[in-house]
Amino acid sequence: MTRTRQPARERLLRAADELFYANGITATGVDAVIAKAGVATGSLYKNFAGKDDLVTAYLTERDHRFRTLWESHIDAESRPQQRLLTLFAATEDWASGAELRRGCAHVAAAAQLPDGHPGVTAAAEHKRYVVVRLTALAESAGLRTPGRTAGDIALIYDGVLSALAMRVDTAPIERGRR
Repeated sequence: MTRTRQPARERLLRAADELFYANGITATGVDAVIAKAGVATGSLYKNFAGKDDLVTAYLTERDHRFRTLWESHIDAESRPQQRLLTLFAATEDWASGAELRRGCAHVAAAAQLPDGHPGVTAAAEHKRYVVVRLTALAESAGLRTPGRTAGDIALIYDGVLSALAMRVDTAPIERGRR
């Protein structure tokens, strides 16, 4: 039986995801990512322009994975008002896989990276998407102030993510959902 190795790009992204999230972006050098991925140095530069590009791809990939998970929860919920709360169900699933032990990767990235870094743009896009998607869900639920409701839920959601990172609450997701 032969095993097919993942392409170098996938291995680099998986290694970056693990190391950047666990140790921080600024504390993790490309050599550590290359070693963890088990690829040659040239593979990094063949797939990414450099660390900044890798960071942006890591954040974009993480965003894509969360959007896919959240959309699956939205699709599974038939009640329009309950669809708004699927953000918390998706977060609960995400957290069960140790994806949130340090809080939101996008917030952490924005805090670590300088203004103007493409990773900050990717992080902000993730947060904007949450509000835009919540607004659409609130509109489809017939709520009177969908934008305000979406903003309120997004703020609660960010608080839940912070509580997960700080371990100040034993059940922040459930409390946020209420």
